[in-house]
Amino acid sequence: MDFKPLSKFIDRITDWRIPWAEVLVLHQNHEVFRYRRGYADLEGCIPIHENQIIRLYSLTKIMTCTAALQLVEKGELLLNDPLSNYLPEYGEMTVKMTLPSGEVTFEKAMRPIRVRDLFTMSAGLSYDIHSPSILEVVRRTDGRAPTREVAAAIAKEPLLFEPGSRWSYSLSHDVLAALVEVVGGRKFGTYIRDEITGPLGMRDTGFDVPEEDRSRLATQYEYSESLGKPIRKDGNDYRIGSEYESGGAGLFSTVNDYAVFLNTLTNKGTSPEGIRILAAETVELMRTNHLTEAMRSHFSWSQLAGYGYGLGVRTHMLREISGSLSPLGEFGWSGAAGALAIIDPASQLTVMYAQHMLNNQEPYVHPRLRNLVYTCL
Repeated sequence: MDFKPLSKFIDRITDWRIPWAEVLVLHQNHEVFRYRRGYADLEGCIPIHENQIIRLYSLTKIMTCTAALQLVEKGELLLNDPLSNYLPEYGEMTVKMTLPSGEVTFEKAMRPIRVRDLFTMSAGLSYDIHSPSILEVVRRTDGRAPTREVAAAIAKEPLLFEPGSRWSYSLSHDVLAALVEVVGGRKFGTYIRDEITGPLGMRDTGFDVPEEDRSRLATQYEYSESLGKPIRKDGNDYRIGSEYESGGAGLFSTVNDYAVFLNTLTNKGTSPEGIRILAAETVELMRTNHLTEAMRSHFSWSQLAGYGYGLGVRTHMLREISGSLSPLGEFGWSGAAGALAIIDPASQLTVMYAQHMLNNQEPYVHPRLRNLVYTCL
């Protein structure tokens, strides 16, 4: 193994636009490469250090789907169940329709939202965190916006399309978190701690950062095209209330901590220490493409060409389209500030890549980083 090309790539992107970057590579449960470079605080010239806390944003989605799949394993959910069996407010949904004339009408949905539609981003929901119904919850609860109440508010908004008919990135996994709350019988964050992070010994992953650890939270930046440099941008726009535990974008973690969880999925649901969070068959179901050809036509992000979408994760399907050096079945996801998870049971490979910059340059960075990992191996 020779990881010099990967370290040179990290050097190049941190000399370019990314304030800092860190990559951890695990192979056969052993750390084979780790490299970090850059400044966690550009203004103070403070270098990135080990166990820096970051916002995972959409890397949260992998854990949310894992939590919900645990409930499927326990027989408390079925993928084909109507969502309204558990969240009654989703029983009568309307679909916003735009006619060829441009006229907008609202029609009753022809079929119910199923649990699987939340997993696969095919429920017809939007990603509008500022919808009138959500803003009303924030106002009514004095800024608390509990997870379950936000999910109920989302149900008041019209669907963008008929459930199950297409893929569209949305608040589906935030609603899935509320589903876990209801079926799991406790707050979503408590369920995550009891059933996943606690058993795996992940002490730095959660929906809040304790006061004593705030100094470890890396400064967040956003790259400004007009200024030609990263500018500081604190906060998480997806944290819409003090009690809101966003299943789509709410977790904090570290490279070390989240790699423990990702590597457990690489090992098909059981950690090297023998802690099982999912059965191997469930992990296989998770990384199986669940989109039809028609639905995949909407799954069109350039960096995910050749990939399908499973239960909350991308999954490698077509090398001739992806140009990826990873094997078929490699899976994972990414986050708004640029983090990337690579989970590869066939190669016994886990990669946790982190940065903390919005406008994250993902289409450039992630495909190159993935290919470099496999080249270096």
